Amino acid sequence: MASADESAIAELRDNLTALTTQLGRVIVGQDKVIEQLLIGLCSRGHCLLVGVPGLAKTLLVSSLAKILDLSFKRIQFTPDLMPADITGTDILQDDPETHRRKFVFLPGPLFANMILADEINRTPPKTQAALLEAMQEYHVTAGGQTYPLPRPFFVLATQNPIEQEGTYPLPEAQLDRFMFQIAVTYPDRDEELTIMKQTTAGKATELAHVMSADKIMRLQDLVRQVIVADHVFQYAVDLVRATRPKEPDVPKFLPELVAWGAGPRASQYLILAGKARAILQGRLHVTTADIREIAYPVLRHRLITTFHADAEGITTDHIIEKLLKAIPLPQEAAADRVIRA
Repeated sequence: MASADESAIAELRDNLTALTTQLGRVIVGQDKVIEQLLIGLCSRGHCLLVGVPGLAKTLLVSSLAKILDLSFKRIQFTPDLMPADITGTDILQDDPETHRRKFVFLPGPLFANMILADEINRTPPKTQAALLEAMQEYHVTAGGQTYPLPRPFFVLATQNPIEQEGTYPLPEAQLDRFMFQIAVTYPDRDEELTIMKQTTAGKATELAHVMSADKIMRLQDLVRQVIVADHVFQYAVDLVRATRPKEPDVPKFLPELVAWGAGPRASQYLILAGKARAILQGRLHVTTADIREIAYPVLRHRLITTFHADAEGITTDHIIEKLLKAIPLPQEAAADRVIRA
């Protein structure tokens, strides 16, 4: 990598450090969640946040948008929400010059840099599909016309793991469009005490702008230039292929626990997320430790568990943990081959 790129990455990494510091002024704890959100942003990946109400998911996303100086829209997904409600629609207006009526496109809330799709599983599949199409194609279509969405474009969708009655769970093919599924958990006792003191004091926290949209897009381009050694590629693909019960030489426990494994998009996202994490960690190369660290958010929504696993209360996180122990690191595999020889 050229030295100019190295200096640019160092500068942008400093910006990311400043961004994390600014977020820490309003968000207590949730360090892993913040890191994974930043990795998703740097990789042009969308994220699905799963957590019970009251864990500051909306505050986190809106604060991130302010610090990054990006436009932000929150869409509350409900059973009566239609695709046109989020993408926009053509309306009939009078032209003041010709005095004739014509259709004019009125953009919907999707036309922002950062979107919080709150409780995406509470809206019908047609509206879910409209959002997911925009995430994939970066444009919406109305009245036969295509309208590009602003860049950068980053979607954070939330799901409530409780109160599943009357919801429309995302199909596996649509879940696969999300780079990460991020688990937002309860704070520990000390963090909860800090939250209580901070939010009941009546003081508003001023946030400084750290990065512009242009800088974010530059960072996203630079992430793809980070070096990945061949053994890291090999480890990532071995890990993903080990999730597929019909592949040869998978761990013995897998077929009993997993009905369907992750597809090739998981391999791509492991590498892209590894590159972004390397920059956050101050490195210009990806390690197997990066792949192991981001395996959970990349894989947890891509594994379909069996009835046996569900009955035993075995989650996809438990399976990923077992896989990380079962799949040897490249250096361990090489040493094992030397011993056998």
